[in-house]
Amino acid sequence: MHFPITPRHLLAVGLVCTYASAVSGNVLHARGYHNVTKPKVFLIDMISWLVALTPSFQFPPEGEVWYGIPEFNILERNITVPGFSPLFLDAHCTTNGDVCQVITGESEINAASTITALVTSPQFDLRQTYFMIAGIAGINPKVATLGSVTFARYAVQVALQYEFDAREIPSNFTTGYVPLGSTSPTEYPQSIYGTEVFEVNDALRQLAIGFASTATLNDSDAAMAYRANYAETSSYNAGSQPPGVVGCDVATSDVYYSGALLSEAFENTTTLFTNGTGVYCTTAEEDNATLEALLRGAINNLTDFSRIIVLRTASDFDRPYAGEPDTVNLFYANQGGFEPAIQNIYLAGIKVIEGILNGWDSTFRDGITPTNYIGDIFGSLGGVPDFGPGSEFNDNPVTRKRNVQQQQQQQQRRRRSLVSRAVMRD
Repeated sequence: MHFPITPRHLLAVGLVCTYASAVSGNVLHARGYHNVTKPKVFLIDMISWLVALTPSFQFPPEGEVWYGIPEFNILERNITVPGFSPLFLDAHCTTNGDVCQVITGESEINAASTITALVTSPQFDLRQTYFMIAGIAGINPKVATLGSVTFARYAVQVALQYEFDAREIPSNFTTGYVPLGSTSPTEYPQSIYGTEVFEVNDALRQLAIGFASTATLNDSDAAMAYRANYAETSSYNAGSQPPGVVGCDVATSDVYYSGALLSEAFENTTTLFTNGTGVYCTTAEEDNATLEALLRGAINNLTDFSRIIVLRTASDFDRPYAGEPDTVNLFYANQGGFEPAIQNIYLAGIKVIEGILNGWDSTFRDGITPTNYIGDIFGSLGGVPDFGPGSEFNDNPVTRKRNVQQQQQQQQRRRRSLVSRAVMRD
């Protein structure tokens, strides 16, 4: 349900912001920024083990792929952080603290909870830290293939919509998903929650793509055989090719969806929500939640949102090839992409980490200046989003002294904008 915004609500928001600022100040004070860990790179992984129904079928998932590697020992220091997942209580770091890792657990709630705990922990100074989300994902065969390494500019929360059961979709609808506050699948959402779209630093992304492109990627015989089936459909040509490094965007949904109809619906959502700029290619469960927690940290000067890399490798196709039943694609097919995807997190990711560490003094210490808008759909960090209805904050970053009157004025402007759109539609 959606309720009207009243001055009382705005006052409550102001009080919450004031409280958050106070908490942030206390955290900063508690840190003292002396005997704390100041990572240069923080890996964000989502799973740390996976055993299939067959006991002999076991691969090293996202977390373990970084263990026992020759470049560094990320298990030299284990730092217990209150608020982390009960399954993954510790952050892992090298002795000097240059590289650390957190495992969030899967899904949006786990990611948001763990990253919030990390950002507010007095045990870390994250103001100059580069965060690299490093996980596996489903892949759109129109854009890339099994084993591919992708780097996103946009993360889109595609399932944050109304939903009709597939058996009850209106005859003139292409999908059962309708943006919130809207009455058509093709209408931009009229109710904005703030987490629909995030945009990260494209200049940094291009550097990461360059580093990763020097890696020799892993593949498997099973993946080669399975992806060959996609060559029969011309629009799936990319899916039939060997794995590579691709710049394209990630869809976030707690629903593990599969099939051409849902995938095409969320492809359209990605295009709609990013004003035609985003390229839907990977499917994941956590990224918008992780980015929201990092953005709130940036608002309070605990993180730098311009230092985020979103790396996803392709473990499975998001839809079947022509003639393959959807259930076979999701449940039974040996796609062969899981193991190469896991290995390629490391093979490509280590090149990015080494690039940052080796270029720290000359390039990365002071940060990579964004050439594009970065942040959320509200414009919370300042600037004008190149997607959505525009900044909620007059193109300025959120400050700790925003008063209720300013908030009321912003809400009035937004209501006028929505009314104008409704009139234009009519």
